[in-house]
Amino acid sequence: ERINRMTRAHKERWPRTAAVLPEGTIERLLDLERAVAARARAVAVGSGGPDRGAPAFDVILAGGGLSLVYGAWLARRGHKVAVFDRRRIGAGHREWNVSRREMAPLVAGGLLSDEEVGRLLTVEYDHGIVRWHGGRTYPVREVLDCAVDAEALLGRLRALAEAAGATLLDDHAWIGYRLGPAGVAVDLAGPSGRVTIEGRLLVDATGAASPHAAFDLTCPTVGGVLTGLREGGAPDEVDPRVGEILVSTEGVSDGRQHIWEGFPGAGGRFTTYLFYYAEPDTLGEHPLLDLYERFFFLRPRYKIGDAAIERPTYGFIPAYTRLRAMPAAPSDRVILVGDAAGRHSPLTFCGFGSMVRSFLPVAGAIDACLANDRLSRRALGAAWREPPVLRVMGGLTLMMIPPDGRGAAGPPRGEEPARGPDEVNRLLDAAFGTLAEMGEDVYAAFVRDEIGARDFLRFMVRTSRKRPSLYREVFTHLTPEEIAVWCWRLATLAATKWENG
Repeated sequence: ERINRMTRAHKERWPRTAAVLPEGTIERLLDLERAVAARARAVAVGSGGPDRGAPAFDVILAGGGLSLVYGAWLARRGHKVAVFDRRRIGAGHREWNVSRREMAPLVAGGLLSDEEVGRLLTVEYDHGIVRWHGGRTYPVREVLDCAVDAEALLGRLRALAEAAGATLLDDHAWIGYRLGPAGVAVDLAGPSGRVTIEGRLLVDATGAASPHAAFDLTCPTVGGVLTGLREGGAPDEVDPRVGEILVSTEGVSDGRQHIWEGFPGAGGRFTTYLFYYAEPDTLGEHPLLDLYERFFFLRPRYKIGDAAIERPTYGFIPAYTRLRAMPAAPSDRVILVGDAAGRHSPLTFCGFGSMVRSFLPVAGAIDACLANDRLSRRALGAAWREPPVLRVMGGLTLMMIPPDGRGAAGPPRGEEPARGPDEVNRLLDAAFGTLAEMGEDVYAAFVRDEIGARDFLRFMVRTSRKRPSLYREVFTHLTPEEIAVWCWRLATLAATKWENG
């Protein structure tokens, strides 16, 4: 009866979502929403871990998605590895697009061959595009231009981990962990009850649900692998040769600037997402389910056709302005990786990109620290240096959040709360128009987080000429202290431009 009541309530509140998504998906969405909302409370952290001797495992990996690259690589290096996840390990609910260069660490690390990479990249596009509502279309090459067979990749990584002797704990939820001089005791709730495992090092790869994730912005994302959409060259049709990196089809609605991305796959499939950026405390009770309802309502405006959803894809992407506290591990016995660590772009290189870009140097540092029995947060943290430009690019993410969508704080004193529903699109169109004018190399480098200091500063100056209100629109989100930090970092970046040419 309780399940029947829940089902009726779901159909009443989210009628399109309940009618379209496969059975059980709403319950999984509710579970994920609860896990992210309660991340700081859901996992208890304390003392009382191993105080002497050698724990059963060298590495305990929290999270069994793409983070399996760590589990497989470290197990193949001879370390005793345990991986746990509250769902089946190696069964993700996201799809990925990359450029070929993002797959290189998997080959360099010995996990995949070039031939295997070729089989996993199911489609390669001629180019990708960015298009903001009411603006022009800006094409770019070698950015997210390959579709990855996510299911096959995760299956391969799981098989590699198992073959190397890793212990995989499916359907084990994280209760907490206890730190000790000799390691970490991790408490789990599994199908047979409570389980405790001990390891020398805990690797947290649980993304937005991480108890350590201190993100100041978040990006709820929903979508799916669709079939039945009309192919063609019109904006509301699917062109199999073109990936759609960032596209909007409307102005600000309900205080959000909604953005699409869409990537054609093999066999007429089209993976698409709808997302927005927001401050975490403004999301509401059910952000993913509410966003799915909007997804199914708006999808025909984005792509026409009698679409069927083959597989839902969804999640929360943590975002960081890098002007506020970044995630930090509480001990030398804990390290954060992937989105939980904030190692990703404010625009596009989250998820897959944030994990694989830093994977090989960080995994190598873990291997060395374990071999020398000298774990150190400083040594592990020093293994990966993010591109310096991200220290100022993070603040530009705020351009995607309308002033009306910033929650109870409202706009700064003396400023009108709204500037029209198309203001965000116009600002972003000006920014990407500038990038396109600066040439495809600069444009592509910007989206890949690889833009140099000189080019970034040229971009900021040129965009501000097109859009004199640029800095005011970014600064409306920041405190005076944060503005000072951002300006200081921009000045620091300017001072380095002569060093890097």
